Amino acid sequence: MVGCRLAGVWDKDVAEVIGMTGALLAVGTRKGLFIGRRRGGAWEFDESPYFNAQAIYSIAIDTRGDRPRLLAGGDSAHWGPSVFHSDDLGRTWTEPAKPAVKFPRDTEASLERVWQLHPAAAEPDVVYAGTEPAALYRSEDRGETFELVRPLWEHPTRSRWVPGGGGEGLHTVLTDERDPRAVTVAVSTAGVFRTTDAGASWEPSNSGVSAVFLPDPNPEFGQCVHKIARDAENPDRLYLQNHWGVYRSDDAGAHWTDIGEGLPSTFGFAVAAHPSRGDTAYVFPITADADRVPADHRCRVFRTADAGKNWEPLTAGLPQEDHYGTVLRDALCTDDADPAGVYFGNRNGEVFASADDGDSWRQLASHLPDVLCVRAAVID
Repeated sequence: MVGCRLAGVWDKDVAEVIGMTGALLAVGTRKGLFIGRRRGGAWEFDESPYFNAQAIYSIAIDTRGDRPRLLAGGDSAHWGPSVFHSDDLGRTWTEPAKPAVKFPRDTEASLERVWQLHPAAAEPDVVYAGTEPAALYRSEDRGETFELVRPLWEHPTRSRWVPGGGGEGLHTVLTDERDPRAVTVAVSTAGVFRTTDAGASWEPSNSGVSAVFLPDPNPEFGQCVHKIARDAENPDRLYLQNHWGVYRSDDAGAHWTDIGEGLPSTFGFAVAAHPSRGDTAYVFPITADADRVPADHRCRVFRTADAGKNWEPLTAGLPQEDHYGTVLRDALCTDDADPAGVYFGNRNGEVFASADDGDSWRQLASHLPDVLCVRAAVID
């Protein structure tokens, strides 16, 4: 385990636990971005964070081209939000001369932060950005410049969208490798919206998802969806963590089924899918919306291997004493290794990793600033 600066080479034991040649781990925190990479058989984090004192709300590791590109959505208290990119695995970063993401003047809106950066599954140079205020942006140059997707911004329901506790953010973007015209997004607290015509039109897609905090718990839109993940084998199967409720869809989000039975709590923020094993997903249950700590004060990731029929707690190597580290919506992820690496960070500033699909864990860091997002990938 290493301390808050994540400096120096990790010991051989930790490297063997991770066991992924060429893996890269990016940890976005309230005060900077920490990047680790495998070097000479061991793991090493850079000596100090990038974007010192900036909150890093979004990270993408784009491995689609000849050279991997890292994207980071930073938020400076002095300079405001921006999108940066790196083509040397984070050693140096470039900020465009003009803002990469900016609201057109006629919208009378200003950018608060970039919640999501998503390389499109079927279009090599396309990257989507989700923002606050809730909007979707599309880039065709790997994230250097973006344009507002106006049909979603001008959706007839928008005037009735209500910000969640953390603001009105478009925090999830899913694209479909079978069809570049199909895009699914999630907004807090407007719910899920889908397009099948490359963004020309959008429809709410929340059937079956409850909004327990509203007078009508089953509205067409207005659900507080926290995160969505796509199944590795069945691209029409999605997993959804709601503000109360864990759900599955088998028809690309048209309808949702409750799969929360067997969890200690159905409140939570994060959900991630296994990168290669179908029917397998991970969540981190939180006690309640009014008590945002791990369920039963225990540090546990729960995994389903049968699309939500059953859940098992994964605790080997995780803290066994009372624990209060909340995992946020983008602070749980998997990489593309086999077996899969699974990672999460929490608001205690701790980072944990598994190199065996979640069966066992090792704490990698402590005393970081609040962990806001975590991304990992195997770099060839």
